[in-house]
Amino acid sequence: MVRAALLYGFALAAAASLLQWLEYKYLARVYSTEIYIVVIAALFAALGAWAGARLTARAAPAGFERNEAALRSLGVTAREYEVLALLAEGRSNKEIARALAVSPNTVKTHVARLFEKLDVARRVEAARKARALSLVP
Repeated sequence: MVRAALLYGFALAAAASLLQWLEYKYLARVYSTEIYIVVIAALFAALGAWAGARLTARAAPAGFERNEAALRSLGVTAREYEVLALLAEGRSNKEIARALAVSPNTVKTHVARLFEKLDVARRVEAARKARALSLVP
């Protein structure tokens, strides 16, 4: 019984393959020009994508360089810069105080001075302006 089912399945698969081949032969004869155009277009598209990716490969970005001139012109001290770097990472005043081993009130003072020097009113604005001036990565 299993052998008959396998033979019957094989015969059906062969017949389906033959029908597909005959249909391909008919389509290839009727639409030969269009098939060639599509194949050539696909090859040129693949070649263009490959060449574009190969020729426009970007170099790895260089490491971050802090803008020392901007720091000097703003009058940012070394400790204020440490606070600014941690503030730009999104840390709270308590986390900054713990990281720098100072009191939260000292951090508040540094943050207030940074707001004045950067001419901003919020922490997010300070971080955004510091990144725009290349003060922090």
